[in-house]
Amino acid sequence: MKSRSESLIRLRKFHVDEKRRQVAQIEMMIADFERMAGELDQQIEIEHTKTGISDVAHFAYSTFAKAALTRRDNLLASANDMKGKLEAAQDALAEALEDLKKVELLDQRETQRERDEQARVEQAGYDEVARLRFRRQ
Repeated sequence: MKSRSESLIRLRKFHVDEKRRQVAQIEMMIADFERMAGELDQQIEIEHTKTGISDVAHFAYSTFAKAALTRRDNLLASANDMKGKLEAAQDALAEALEDLKKVELLDQRETQRERDEQARVEQAGYDEVARLRFRRQ
């Protein structure tokens, strides 16, 4: 019985670790998207300073700045999409942790029952020895 519960605990721990890795990976992706968007913002500002034109509707607005704006907007949209996936991954992690805790508690209760049963058997043996000794006297 013990090996089965240990296997189940190991499996649940594996699931928890996998969910943690997924959460960390999504968080890194969001950070990368936001970092790249920030770098594009800096490049756009440099381009505005170089050309002296910051109005997107202006006929001479830099095509590089337009492309950078589009890329930045796409990166920020991707980061927002990933935030939704992050919430789902965090919920899955919380659920996996909850499952692990349940299995650990069940294992702990089973272990305690086995100890109690072993103590009861030992006590019954001691009681029997005491009865036999008492009868001899």
